[in-house]
Amino acid sequence: MSFASEITTALRALVPLIVVRTLEEQRAERTILEGATAADWDCVFWDLAEGTDVSHAMNQRTRFEQVTDERQLLTSIGRLAEEAPNEKLLFVLKDFHPHMLGSSPFNRRKIRNLAQSLSETNQSLLLLVPPEAELPEELADETMSIDLPLPDRDDMKRLISDMLSGNSDWFKVDLNDIKVDLDERSQQSLAEAAIGLSEAQARRALIHAIRTQGARIDASCIEVVRNEKKSVVKESEALEFLEPTVEAQRSVGGLEQLKSWLAERENALTQKARDYGLPAPKGIALVGIPGTGKSLSASMVAAAWGYPLLRLDVGALFGTYVGQSEARARRALDLAESIAPCVLWIDEIEKSLGQGDSDGGTSQRVFATILTWMQEKTAPVFVVATANNVERLPPELLRRGRFDEIFFLDLPTTAEREQIIGVHLIKFKRDPSDFDIQLLASVSEGHVGAELEQSLIDAMHAAFSDGCREVTTADIERAIGQTVPLSRSQRTAVTKLRSWLHEGRARSASFSESAEAARNEVKINFDD
Repeated sequence: MSFASEITTALRALVPLIVVRTLEEQRAERTILEGATAADWDCVFWDLAEGTDVSHAMNQRTRFEQVTDERQLLTSIGRLAEEAPNEKLLFVLKDFHPHMLGSSPFNRRKIRNLAQSLSETNQSLLLLVPPEAELPEELADETMSIDLPLPDRDDMKRLISDMLSGNSDWFKVDLNDIKVDLDERSQQSLAEAAIGLSEAQARRALIHAIRTQGARIDASCIEVVRNEKKSVVKESEALEFLEPTVEAQRSVGGLEQLKSWLAERENALTQKARDYGLPAPKGIALVGIPGTGKSLSASMVAAAWGYPLLRLDVGALFGTYVGQSEARARRALDLAESIAPCVLWIDEIEKSLGQGDSDGGTSQRVFATILTWMQEKTAPVFVVATANNVERLPPELLRRGRFDEIFFLDLPTTAEREQIIGVHLIKFKRDPSDFDIQLLASVSEGHVGAELEQSLIDAMHAAFSDGCREVTTADIERAIGQTVPLSRSQRTAVTKLRSWLHEGRARSASFSESAEAARNEVKINFDD
């Protein structure tokens, strides 16, 4: 249901108090008018600076008092409701939330009384409230909350089309002196680049692109708009827009079962899959030993599927004021949905969501917000959550329904270590055929990918300081021998982590179930 339809439905249901959470006031006002008109209601607007605007209330424009004081406003609304009980009036208050949410019990009591009386006179009161604001508890029973989502793909396509045709109310720029060179495909790409921006942000991004490209609107504007979106996402504090590269896809060695599982679902976020009857995949949890490539795997997914990668910093969600953290979480998740299809990476999720009650329950409420979203989301947002300390993860997070699969990233096998060493040699501009990779894999048992990479770096430092000579297999072997792997220094913790896989609580990212069973049967133990 569209936002305008939700407004229309709320009015026809005679909801006494409607709260709209948004930062897009102009767009909200325009869409509220659309919904109210569809329901045959008049609108009276009010703001703290200009007072009352009755230009949209054709039947009552001479009867509504011009007031700027919030208490007089409530009194005036109540009086008009009594004088015209059968008039369908929607009172839109654009600056009232500080008075409603502040310490004044009078305003809260007055609004509650007013909402109750309006319900009896077929009239409604609507308040525009920023996303961070929470309603007083005593008003919850009288209230219906509606969120104004960011423009979706169809909205953005229409905005771009209106802009190029010169019939845009939101993009009032004279195109006579601007050269337009956009085919249909480029228009589609430009709209896609702007997804995740508000109307105002999209307008600023497009104006910036036009000025940057020398009064031109062409395919080069797409990258400018995309960069603007990265800045906007960064300003949300909790989200970071990352660009996965082909190198990210190639930088993960081993993990063949994980890669195979992902390959089967490469097109699962598309409309073609929806038409086939497949639900959008929810995501995966990657748990296991530090340094085994969990974070790299998130980039690998986005690169392989060709989707944007958003990193959610759960720690940045927590705010100072009551309700602020949950509101930030909702806003970040809404932004991710607006950019969808995309991959949402939640790194080390246990550090932020496993704090218990030590913070007054804030982390638990944020956790509940994210859990509910993961369960109920229908937008094609594929979640990749990584965790090192699985004991801190609440059981409800890892149950089926939140994730499609839970993969365990174990200590790499000999074959996987060969792949990992080869990947890192290429990364550091070396030809793997010049090295005895089999020897290096055999002497590095118990080492994870991050440790193998650091050993190669250490070996290159040694060779560089020794007359800038070329690094050799012997240098790398020596560096590996000098490294104390985590599997040895943290033997107890690693063994405890690995029990997750052997107890069947997760699926191996490296082996099929039959291969894993055979591997356990011969009791291969990397800890020895």
